[in-house]
Amino acid sequence: AEVRYTTVGRDFEFTEVKVIDPETGEECPVGVQGEMCNRGYNTMKGYYKNPEATAEVIDKNGFLHSGDLGVKDENGNYRITGRIKDMIIRGGENIYPREIEEFLYQMPAIKDVQVAGIPSKKYGEAVGAFIILHEGCSLNEFDVREFCQGKIARYKIPKYIFFVKEFPMTGSGKIQKFKLKDVGLELCRQQGIEII
Repeated sequence: AEVRYTTVGRDFEFTEVKVIDPETGEECPVGVQGEMCNRGYNTMKGYYKNPEATAEVIDKNGFLHSGDLGVKDENGNYRITGRIKDMIIRGGENIYPREIEEFLYQMPAIKDVQVAGIPSKKYGEAVGAFIILHEGCSLNEFDVREFCQGKIARYKIPKYIFFVKEFPMTGSGKIQKFKLKDVGLELCRQQGIEII
């Protein structure tokens, strides 16, 4: 029963799904995260009168590159783990925000958290965590970093930690993750935090 809630299921008849390494295009082994691609009767043929946009997402073998990151398990079920465009590249390391978000949700004081890349002169991008606390709870940057220490890789520990009341949202209530970078830069400016 848990599989129904934690995965998007398996591929089905007359369709193909694969998880590939976005950099090499090679198919990923079971349990390794990559970009989810699919082809079949249910996959679009292309963008209307836009062959350039079509060529960007559909490869020569007819696979649609979804932009979703995912993992295939040993039973053939797929789990979506994030979006490629949300990936943070810090000093050549690929960091997936959702992994850090899920880890930080283990802290009881955290009601909601979003992780995004903040520009860094030294590393290209640094990890920024935007945290909404449960009412009546308190937490500081030191608490968050101490919680992470020794449990996740050092390069994944948020360099910038912001306690916010809300996230930028669309009219339909979806988080505008791409705007968090600008929010982070503005908060750094307001708080006199130097971007390094």
